[in-house]
Amino acid sequence: MNELQDRMDKEHICVIVPTFNNAGTIVDVLRRIERITRNIIVVNDGCTDDTRQRILESGIEVGLVEYAKNRGKGHALRQGFRKAVELGYEYAITIDSDGQHFPEDIPLFLEAYRLHKGALLVGARELNPDNMRRGSSFANKFSNFWFNLQTGLRLGDTQSGYRLYPITRMNPRWIITSRYESELEFLVYSAWKGIEVRNIPIRVYYPPKAERVSHFRPFWDFARITLLNIVLTTGAICYYLPLKFIRRIHG
Repeated sequence: MNELQDRMDKEHICVIVPTFNNAGTIVDVLRRIERITRNIIVVNDGCTDDTRQRILESGIEVGLVEYAKNRGKGHALRQGFRKAVELGYEYAITIDSDGQHFPEDIPLFLEAYRLHKGALLVGARELNPDNMRRGSSFANKFSNFWFNLQTGLRLGDTQSGYRLYPITRMNPRWIITSRYESELEFLVYSAWKGIEVRNIPIRVYYPPKAERVSHFRPFWDFARITLLNIVLTTGAICYYLPLKFIRRIHG
């Protein structure tokens, strides 16, 4: 057993890989994760390509969560967290299956976890405008602004899907939307609950435009994010800020 596997077993940490139609990259991502740990859960979010077949033919041992219809990343993460808790894990590292994240950076999360146990760790990408989608830089700054407004906390990257979640500290009754914007909700609700939220630097790979597989829909996703931010800001004014004031009085 390698040292990293031993650490992840002792600390009850797994890796969750939500995937939707990333057949071309999923096996490579899983093989690279497997070199570090066997604690892998894949959530097949209603893939319509041959993702499932490629995973099975690869021979890589994973816990597989599946359902027939695509439900979105938020739903996939919730199903992955539920499975992880059932298997006895207390923390989950989430990594996208499109190949933009480096599985080799998992040790960075383990080191940050050692220093900040119980925190929600968010990978902070070095965002290069020359390589990324035109709207991605703006979207991240937009998300960072709203997160700061809703929590009083500042993060340099609130949209990265490469994270370590303290899943046993997260309330299953939280209302989490099913799609792209859910990852912002996880951050805001965690901060409201008093969970430390921190960025850690990670690498990111942006493939050539012709090779990218994106499920981001600029108009509809921005509309959903804007509506969500209105709801969360209202919640911050009516719930979090009064709660924060009360905590200070009794602190």
